[in-house]
Amino acid sequence: LYCYALGKAQRVLAELHAIDPQPVWLHGAVDAGVAVYREAGIDMGETRRVADADKGHDFSGQLVIAPPSAAGSAWIRRFRKAQQGFASGWMRIRGNRRRRNYDRGFVISDHADWPDLLRTVRETGARRVIATHGATDALVRALNEAGIATGVFSTRYGEEEE
Repeated sequence: LYCYALGKAQRVLAELHAIDPQPVWLHGAVDAGVAVYREAGIDMGETRRVADADKGHDFSGQLVIAPPSAAGSAWIRRFRKAQQGFASGWMRIRGNRRRRNYDRGFVISDHADWPDLLRTVRETGARRVIATHGATDALVRALNEAGIATGVFSTRYGEEEE
C-alpha cells in the first residue's frame, strides 16, 4: 500500500491497528515517520522494517506500506505478485487509480476547508506556520494579516508543477 511517508502512513497504521493487531511491514522512509509518532506517545501497533526481513522472506498475505516513490523501484521487486494500492485523496479523481496502474485505490484525504484550517491554526497557538503544497499564497496572506509569521516550504505534490 503506497501512501505518503509522513502523516498519511501513520493515519493508516493507527486505523488498521484499531481493527487488526497483525504486524505491518514498512519501507524505511515510512518507519522513520512512525518513530516520530511513537516518540509523541501515539500507538502505531506492531510494525517491522522490510530491510530487517531475512533475504527471500515471503511477504504473501502481509501488508507492506511504502511511499509512492517506491513504485516501480528495485525495492518493490522483492514482493512477487503483489497487489498494489494507493491511499490518497488523489484516488477520488476519476481514472487516477487506473492511470497509475494500482489494483486498489483508497480515498483518504487530509484536506480541510478554509474556515477549519484557519481555526486550527488559531487553536494551536502557533506563532509561525510553514505552508506547503498547493496554492500557499492565500494562506500566507491570511495568516500574516492575523499576525502569524509564515514561511513557504516548496515541494512537488501530486500532479503539481514546482
